[in-house]
Amino acid sequence: MAQEKVIELSNVWKIFGGRPEAALQAILERGLSKAEVLAEFNAVVGVADVSLSINRGEIFCIMGLSGSGKSTLVRHFNRLLEPTAGKIEIEGTDVMALGPGELQRFRNQKIGMVFQNFALMPHRSVLDNVAMPLEIRKVAKNERMRQAAAILDIVELGAWGAKFAHELSGGMQQRVGLARALAANPDVLLMDEPFSALDPLIRRQLQDEFIRLSKILKKTTVFITHDLDEAVRIGDRIAIMRDGKMVQIGTAEDIVMHPADDYVADFVAGISRLKVVHAHAVMQPIAEYVSRAGPLPADMRRVDESETLSNLITLAIDDDNPILVQAEGADVGVITRADLLRTVIEGTEVS
Repeated sequence: MAQEKVIELSNVWKIFGGRPEAALQAILERGLSKAEVLAEFNAVVGVADVSLSINRGEIFCIMGLSGSGKSTLVRHFNRLLEPTAGKIEIEGTDVMALGPGELQRFRNQKIGMVFQNFALMPHRSVLDNVAMPLEIRKVAKNERMRQAAAILDIVELGAWGAKFAHELSGGMQQRVGLARALAANPDVLLMDEPFSALDPLIRRQLQDEFIRLSKILKKTTVFITHDLDEAVRIGDRIAIMRDGKMVQIGTAEDIVMHPADDYVADFVAGISRLKVVHAHAVMQPIAEYVSRAGPLPADMRRVDESETLSNLITLAIDDDNPILVQAEGADVGVITRADLLRTVIEGTEVS
């Protein structure tokens, strides 16, 4: 069954400088590099020919090092930045075709955004901060306060509604920022490195909280991060950017097992495969095993194709027999100790 596309970007470019259209034309006609564009046009290529689609309910992580273009890209989804060229569609709406008033309504009704900076209003209570998007929509006060209180309960801050921002910890303030983005019940959440300014322990707690909320609310989310561990932990799919370009898009398993180039391979080299790689990526076809080793043993253990590498290794420790992999009740592959060892070694950095 085909998944429903909520966000679609086609050939999006963003060039900063006084002559962006001329710079883009030179790139397309003469193949100028980023450095050559800077030298000839005094212009900076922020986003270079990015195309992608995001499914309904998906957490789509965009990551890369500082300067890769990830935060620049996410600001194009709701036209906080205007692209030099390209097409952006959200929920079937051509975002580039919206006039000023239509764009303001679209942002308020369809998109919630959470920044690294909490940006809470210090003179407003927590409850008033969360209710702000509804106030902009001119929702009656009693109703917006009711809805804001309900969202605060969801993020487990219901008892803090009367407090002010300075009375909350950084982690609590960021949860208020998330609650404010959710209060208007947007179709799409844009999150630009929302947890990166927090201490590691608080950051992990908020990741857990966000994963919990995502399962409840099922919001389509674009999550920007420079932390690969965070992307692997949170994202359904991950997009890796470099120099404004989209280098690879896929699941964490896809990217770890099949990096698109040396840059991606280096990027993911330090990631443990134990929780990322699953049985279907390790197994060999049954016919291939039988042709080499003979008939399948009678007492083989069976696992689902989604079983993690970590659990497969645990199963293989005390049993010499290979493991039979199933998908939807059918036997589809075999995993031997050699397969497991090879997968682990290929994912280990060798000095």
